[in-house]
Amino acid sequence: MSKVEVEVVGVRIEMPANQPILLLKASEPAYYLPIWVGAIEANALSIAQRGLTPPRPMAHALLLDVLEKYEAELQDVTITGKDGQIFLAELHTNDGKSISARPSDAVTLALTAHCPVYVETQLLEESGIEAPEADEEEVAQFRDFLDNVSAEDFETGTENP
Repeated sequence: MSKVEVEVVGVRIEMPANQPILLLKASEPAYYLPIWVGAIEANALSIAQRGLTPPRPMAHALLLDVLEKYEAELQDVTITGKDGQIFLAELHTNDGKSISARPSDAVTLALTAHCPVYVETQLLEESGIEAPEADEEEVAQFRDFLDNVSAEDFETGTENP
């Protein structure tokens, strides 16, 4: 299967339910992929995206340290598909191993390890939202849409928190 690299836009809050959404963006094809996540996972994602180092290591840093002790490192992560409404992901190490993971954990690890995030192209086309052209007015309208989007607006769903 083919996959496309995505940018981690960040975590947005879906209103009025106040539900965090991990938002990924692909350029070619131009799609956004929203993945609903839990509050704790959203916090970990935000910390990793900002490059902050908490006073005590979080689980993501621990896992990267364990990989290093076993002479492996995280090469990339891929959002691979869905099982019903649950998104699935895999961690790929430089020694050719794949490890199943939740997308929120996989993306947090990728941000921490500074490695790429991919989405299977078919999943992106089936569950993503076509991105607007890079016209400033349209981008502003899309940001307004993201600020007001609700889970009911999509037939895709959540990840297992």
